[in-house]
Amino acid sequence: MSSEYQTVLAFGFTGGWEWIVILVVAVLIFGRRLPDIARSIGKSITEFKKGVHEIESDVKKTIDESETIAESSNKEDNDTEQKS
Repeated sequence: MSSEYQTVLAFGFTGGWEWIVILVVAVLIFGRRLPDIARSIGKSITEFKKGVHEIESDVKKTIDESETIAESSNKEDNDTEQKS
């Protein structure tokens, strides 16, 4: 086993009470800024999703265009062969 895996087994996973303690510590440390931080994280996630969606649509558009070009090229080749 790797040493990282053994470390996780030695400390165990965080349970319900541990998460409550972490939340309380976060509230004590960040206090009033916590809602602003959460809002910023939410906006960042939204912008990231928009970017991923734009990239996916660009890739799909490019694939569709290349398939259209390939199909028209094949039709032109077939027309040229039939005329010969």
